[in-house]
Amino acid sequence: MRLSEQQIADFDELGYLVMPDCFSEAEVAVLRAEAGKIYAEDREEVWRESSGAPRTAFAAHTYNDAFGVLGAHPRLIDPVSQFFDEPVYMHQFKVNAKAPFDGEVWQWHQDYGTWARDDGMPEARAMNIAVFLDEVMPINGPLMFIPKSHKGGVLEAGHDLKTTSYPLWTLDNDMVSRLVDEGGIIAPTGKPGTVLMFSGNLVHASPPNITPYPRTIVYLTLCAVSNHITQFKRPEWIAHRDFTPIKPVADDALRALANAA
Repeated sequence: MRLSEQQIADFDELGYLVMPDCFSEAEVAVLRAEAGKIYAEDREEVWRESSGAPRTAFAAHTYNDAFGVLGAHPRLIDPVSQFFDEPVYMHQFKVNAKAPFDGEVWQWHQDYGTWARDDGMPEARAMNIAVFLDEVMPINGPLMFIPKSHKGGVLEAGHDLKTTSYPLWTLDNDMVSRLVDEGGIIAPTGKPGTVLMFSGNLVHASPPNITPYPRTIVYLTLCAVSNHITQFKRPEWIAHRDFTPIKPVADDALRALANAA
């Protein structure tokens, strides 16, 4: 899957791109079922909310066949490689849950701020490309973006170790208010199988999910191979240290798993 010139221009301007219907319901169903199995496991890669509900499962591509396929899927790898004009490696992989009634907040932050400060990533030549496994609605804890906020580079942030179970470098309220005055807020929504790309410097957050509707999103953090991290403060299953370029699998690899299920 290649990006059009218009898609690249839109991404450069806004900092994100929404691509509906990239994966079929059958393909997504396999991933959704496997996510449920992973969340039920007691392993260090699975972080939980204060309630015990799953929050995120790191590195699922290394211990689950279906997510291993997704982590090398050409519909995700090729657009990012095209954007950076070089091969990419997996810096981080996570399956984020917003459990019904118990999904907690993700504070306002930039991902590259963490990758730079904690992992020594030289430049913002990395981004997230995400797959919706559930329908993402305005009411069930969607991602919220501040359009064009990626153009300001790395912003001043504080290390929040208390708000949730996962530490983040977060922006203060005055900074967020100023950025919203300039760019507003948008919350991309979509059916399962929607793919979402966004810049590592785009300011984003998500509210709690207090509805009965789950909201699970898989994130591949893909980094240009020449831009690999240089310090190793965090566990390898959070910030990967294998800088081998990803070799995409066949486009029908996930469909084959769905047919075999």
